[in-house]
Amino acid sequence: MQYRHVIRRIARTPGFTVIAIFTLAVGIGANSAIFSVIEGVLLKPLPYPRADELIGVWHVAPGVSGLNRSEVNIAPFLYFTYRDENRTFTDIGMWDDGSASVTGIAEPEQVDTIQVTDGTLPLLAVAPMLGRFFSRQDDSPGTPETTILMYGYWKSRFGGDRSVIGRRILIDGRAHQIIGVMPEGFRFLDYQPSLITAMRMDRAKVYLGNFSYQGIARLKPGVTTAQASADVARMIPIGLDRYPAFPGFTKKMFQEARLAPHLRPLKEDVTGNIGGTLWIVMGTIGLVLLIACANVANLLLVRADGRQQELAIRSALGAGWKSIAAELIAESLTLGALGGLAGLGLAYAALRLLVSIGPARLPRLSEIHIDAWVLLFTLIISLFAGLLFGAIPVWKYAKRNVAGALHGAARGFSQSRERHRARNVLVVVQMALALVLLVSSGLVIRSFQALRNVRPGFTHPERVQTLRVSIPDAQVKDDQAAMRMEQEMLDKIAAIPGVEVAAVASTIPLGASGWHDAVYAEGHFYREGQIPPIRRYRFLSPRALEATGTRLIAGRDFMWTDLYDDRHVALVSEGLARELWGSAQGAIGQSVRQSPKDPWREIVGVVEDVHDDGLDRPVSSTVYWPVLLKQFSGNESFVWRSVNYLIRSRRTGTFGFLDEVRRAVWSVIPNVPLANIRTMQQIYDRSLARTSFTLVMLAIAGGMALILGMIGIYGVIAYSVAQRTREIGIRMALGAQRRELTGLFLRDGLRLALLGVACGLTAAALLMRLMASLLFEVKPIDPLTYIGMSLCLIAAAAAASYLPTLRLAVIDPVRALRAE
Repeated sequence: MQYRHVIRRIARTPGFTVIAIFTLAVGIGANSAIFSVIEGVLLKPLPYPRADELIGVWHVAPGVSGLNRSEVNIAPFLYFTYRDENRTFTDIGMWDDGSASVTGIAEPEQVDTIQVTDGTLPLLAVAPMLGRFFSRQDDSPGTPETTILMYGYWKSRFGGDRSVIGRRILIDGRAHQIIGVMPEGFRFLDYQPSLITAMRMDRAKVYLGNFSYQGIARLKPGVTTAQASADVARMIPIGLDRYPAFPGFTKKMFQEARLAPHLRPLKEDVTGNIGGTLWIVMGTIGLVLLIACANVANLLLVRADGRQQELAIRSALGAGWKSIAAELIAESLTLGALGGLAGLGLAYAALRLLVSIGPARLPRLSEIHIDAWVLLFTLIISLFAGLLFGAIPVWKYAKRNVAGALHGAARGFSQSRERHRARNVLVVVQMALALVLLVSSGLVIRSFQALRNVRPGFTHPERVQTLRVSIPDAQVKDDQAAMRMEQEMLDKIAAIPGVEVAAVASTIPLGASGWHDAVYAEGHFYREGQIPPIRRYRFLSPRALEATGTRLIAGRDFMWTDLYDDRHVALVSEGLARELWGSAQGAIGQSVRQSPKDPWREIVGVVEDVHDDGLDRPVSSTVYWPVLLKQFSGNESFVWRSVNYLIRSRRTGTFGFLDEVRRAVWSVIPNVPLANIRTMQQIYDRSLARTSFTLVMLAIAGGMALILGMIGIYGVIAYSVAQRTREIGIRMALGAQRRELTGLFLRDGLRLALLGVACGLTAAALLMRLMASLLFEVKPIDPLTYIGMSLCLIAAAAAASYLPTLRLAVIDPVRALRAE
């Protein structure tokens, strides 16, 4: 058999070939695109030398209640202990992300930054393109401050000037010398900072606590994570003995927390928990490929029916079964390869669209592209698909009885039930798989609806403009002066036409994790050494609740006199009020404080619960402190200098409005940059991003499955109508009405659909339990979803079965009887 004969045979039927290639391209392209995402996000190693040696340094504290997550970050006292005492790390680093204002280059701007200890960047083993890393001296307090530029910032702000090393720029009002530029391809985990600065932590002022940083370490060659964990467990008591506790706390409190190591590969810090979602999406898209294969197999069966006489003659002339089977398989493999090439084109376009949209919370987005592994995967599934849909015609026709085939080819009778059976089975399989995908997308849709019905703790987010302004202490040293400057900005903003209310807060609902710490409640007993449950802290100005639309359940809001007169007041969330005092009203007049050394602060108001960690997560137990305080957390005076401005107006998001806000801010403090300009609606939508991404992917898969299933059942009924033309003519000659004949074919189509629905419901009930982690307030077996999607599939099957029967109106009984 020569391969050019296969190509010629495929080319002789362009309609069949185009339909088959397009069908395969949809299935293969979707799988290649999703595999590209999985390979880029989950399978590809981090872009650092010997990345498998890098670990994230985390801890657990089973003795502390109230933590919203099971993990605890690293603290400075642990970092210094590990750096000095470890036996399993080549080095360890500590880092934190943040932002800073940059002035003196062009227009003032607020940029994202990473603060690191001196050993952090060398751990990643990617040398600067220009200059050097931070030294131990750079990371020590009291020395000249330095910074390293990321490549993109160097190109955009300094034009790629290689003489930039040694220049000074103002960061938060302080001069920093540029000592390095990182290479173009370098990424710090999955962050995109503009600048990297040294942490410059004063070891003499380190206390127990302050778990606000992230740790990274590189294992020594041959050391396992288990060995490193044992080493960390050995060092934790050393750190607890070496450093003093914050005023008001005791070492026993930290011993009672029962700190323990929780080391993990650094890659898990980058990818998070997105893996389960991506593999589920991959599995659903894989079902689309199976449906596409069943569709093409049906097309090949129809095509092979038309070639029965040819195959029988070739067999009679001595062609062996292997020769005929090889030719049929070669045709299907060729179709699979062509479908794979077309699918790669669709995958490339889909990935370009995905990267341009940049779905929130999808890590390593810049590393998603079609590479050699994706090409190999596409080749494998293309050949697999070719073998899968090609095996059915081979099994059905390559070894048929020669005499029977020749005799049957010369007769004009309608096709027997036995010859329909293979195509009917394939249609049932398509219907079953389509229902599985429809049910999965339906469950996610129901979850999305349930999430949208959750009251997040604020109202009309589209009317709340947010932005962040920082007042560096180098520019305004006095805390109360900084607070009055913030209030003056608020007054200027409130005077802008269309502004209903303006306020400031440390964090925005759903916008950031914020500060978590212990809260002491007056009247509640804490045994010696016990750390009270951890709560979320938020710092507010007066009217911040009004600005976000958060309800005050009982009591009153903060007033400016509370801040400037140092009245010891606080607000608490409704959930915390009920937990500690039984009701919202019962909390009014009670007192809380941050530590035993701080003064008690009277609760003057109770705030409705806010879903700060996500709509699918439990509400936070929160204490709201004034944004200006005295005697708080070991500080004589405390003010939140980098604050989020909350501006309620119907003009949010417009260029003219933002320009007026900018001028109002600059009228108080010139050239201060405005950062994180967004509406609360954007923050709200971002919190739903992962569910939205999953919903879109599964909806696309379900839609493709439904369309392919309809095409499959349409093809079977259309072919049945064509093959039974003579029978139809006889029935019509005997007086059968078109409605009766239409019902005959509709019943055939619905029978296949119902069989597919029965099989699909069984499969869905077994498989949907794997999706439980993606669902919110919806059970994996949800009767409403199963029934609704089954009716949808049956209705689509009825429509697909009805369309071919429109040909009955143009069939002439006399010509039909003569047709064969």
